[in-house]
Amino acid sequence: MKKIGILTSGGDCGGLNGVIKGAAQMAIKLGITSYVIPNGYAGLYNLIDFDTLVELTPDRLDAIDCNLAGSEAGHSRVKIKKIEDPQKYDRIKKGLQKFKLDGLVISGGDDSGSVMVDLAGQGIKCIHAPKTMDLDLQTYSVGFDSTVNRIAAFLEDLKTTARTHNRVMVMEVFGRYAGHTAFRAGIAAEADAILIPEIPTDFDALYAHCKERYFHRIAASDVKAGTYLVLVAEGLKDASGKELVDDSAGVDAFGHKRLAGAGKYVCDQLTKRFKNDSEIPKLMQRGKMYVKGLNEIPEIRAVTPGHLVRCGHSSVYDVNFGKEAGAAAVILLKNNLSGVTVSGISNGKIQYLETAEAIKQRHVDLQVVALHEQLGTCFGRKPKDAAFSPIQKKDAAERYL
Repeated sequence: MKKIGILTSGGDCGGLNGVIKGAAQMAIKLGITSYVIPNGYAGLYNLIDFDTLVELTPDRLDAIDCNLAGSEAGHSRVKIKKIEDPQKYDRIKKGLQKFKLDGLVISGGDDSGSVMVDLAGQGIKCIHAPKTMDLDLQTYSVGFDSTVNRIAAFLEDLKTTARTHNRVMVMEVFGRYAGHTAFRAGIAAEADAILIPEIPTDFDALYAHCKERYFHRIAASDVKAGTYLVLVAEGLKDASGKELVDDSAGVDAFGHKRLAGAGKYVCDQLTKRFKNDSEIPKLMQRGKMYVKGLNEIPEIRAVTPGHLVRCGHSSVYDVNFGKEAGAAAVILLKNNLSGVTVSGISNGKIQYLETAEAIKQRHVDLQVVALHEQLGTCFGRKPKDAAFSPIQKKDAAERYL
């Protein structure tokens, strides 16, 4: 193992520069030369056409700021299998041979990981450093901690506007079919309701919780101020199990439907119920808010921060995990491993899983959801009972969720 390539793929997020820097620094330590392969799998496919690659020397690494989100190596969403070129794998191998690259460190999520499994099956040596802000892999993944901290901060900030205007605010965030980002950020920011794909939403249950809590706050306030905050994951399903998708947007490069409109849908459902509830005019009058024809029901607004939750800066945790995962990936390559995912470092041991297993989707633990329901958070259903029994462990607990 004399030379390696480092590439990042999929969506941008915090911690990726940590992966790049950790991998390159460990490569230097082991006497291996590392290079950036720009723009993810698109760059890998076109590697044969590059004249030069950027070598990650100590001086070049000084220019990479691990505390910034995004990736110095760039990204693309390209599924190698879908490239209409029967010689695509030979083309990639020739590109690697041109620059004498003996292996690859690849950081990406489930889609990018599936491509890595494909490449490893073609005899290309590669190690996966897990990356996805959705936290839906079997391992912890670079990007999650940075993202949930930003979501929680945005939701906290929204409270000032919401309380000033006595609004019901609905914020929609990424997460696809696993609700980890909405769940954990919502708990931290003390959202009143958190709607996740794992629990089809009963809008009558949500409305009952919203109505009671919102008007209680208005009544309890000496200045008649109150609000209600809903955090919703983009992969929302209604009570029938139907998912909300933007059919006009088609599918992405990996064949996934583009999810959109969950926040607006929640607004519409709550607005409809407020309008049809005969008690609302009296409650609005009691709160000294009612103006016929102008202010008859609580105002409901949707906010979608979109890519703001994945840009900017990395959290301390993601920088640390990213550096460790990148460094560990190089050590695994040096040990002649391929087609595996770094899951962590503990007690001098690098832990890893077969990537095909590591990228299987992991959902929110509904027993933990039930615990938070007992603490008062609404999850768009009638609260479930959850019994928790104590158990003593001799070994250390997992470092993350």
